[in-house]
Amino acid sequence: MIFDTKKVYLLLGSNLGDREQLIEDAIKQIANEIGEVFIRSSVYETEAWGNEDQPSFLNIALGVKTKLTPIDVLNKALEIELELGRVRHEKWGSRLIDIDLIFYDDIVVDMGAELQIPHPQMQYRKFVLEPLAEIAPDYIHPGLKITVREVLERLRDNLSVSKI
Repeated sequence: MIFDTKKVYLLLGSNLGDREQLIEDAIKQIANEIGEVFIRSSVYETEAWGNEDQPSFLNIALGVKTKLTPIDVLNKALEIELELGRVRHEKWGSRLIDIDLIFYDDIVVDMGAELQIPHPQMQYRKFVLEPLAEIAPDYIHPGLKITVREVLERLRDNLSVSKI
């Protein structure tokens, strides 16, 4: 099924291997398989969240125009992760590449463990909100009904996130 063009926001992360190259490779594949990348944040170096005993991450937020459905965006993102060598060993573990679907236009999706949009943990994670606020500060979270900037201002996450 093909939708009209929608704006999707993704967060990419890597803390293993050539982190910068993996992110760039993922961006190229996203542009080829999901849609036009219309904006990208700076790259941020971030402390690991959840399981803190691992290398720091590089993270970047992207805005993508797509005609894919939400589930198709998720499936393409998972395929790209696999193609770039991602292996899922443990929750919040180290990884070559991670692609999270944060927002899909202004819709809310709840398919249980398979897919939730907006990403159900994004409002608690500075490593998501800092790059996202750089590219979409006035985007209104469809569940919370406040802007990304306001979500960031209310955040209590103290992990280090710095633009590189």
